[in-house]
Amino acid sequence: MAELNIVLVEPEIPQNTGNIARTCACTGARLHIIKPMGFTVTDRNLKRSGLDYWHFLDLTYYESLDDFFEKHPEAACFFFTTKAVRRHTDVAYPNGAYLFFGKETKGLPEELLLAHPDRCVRIPMMDECRSLNLSNSVAVGVYEALRQWDYPELLCRGELHEYRWTDANDRA
Repeated sequence: MAELNIVLVEPEIPQNTGNIARTCACTGARLHIIKPMGFTVTDRNLKRSGLDYWHFLDLTYYESLDDFFEKHPEAACFFFTTKAVRRHTDVAYPNGAYLFFGKETKGLPEELLLAHPDRCVRIPMMDECRSLNLSNSVAVGVYEALRQWDYPELLCRGELHEYRWTDANDRA
């Protein structure tokens, strides 16, 4: 069974975390949140962003980065940052990978990045732009890892509700 882990380090905006939770729920990725957070989990905006997907979510909280690394000393970690030189598509994500994303205002701590330079990746963007929205960055990272794994356990074909696909336009 494929396992993907998303790690949010000190998230600040409840709507972003709610959207990320929904992405995790829909893809089967596990969500790990490292405190402190800039909101409470009971925040109605957080719940509203995740809609009715919360019961699908595998969520774990940690008191600090040290707490996380004590509990996962052998984790295959990849750090998404605008400060990296390697693209997120230039690495092979192993089963069980942990994709780290930092807080909206500062990103990941630079000490963490310096300690793992070979595991830092960036999502390419225009030079004039500071960064993508956090929930969009997580979605890009999640779907790149899942693409590399050929979307294990995910439904890759949909059906029309009122019509049928014909042989001429059937999606393989």
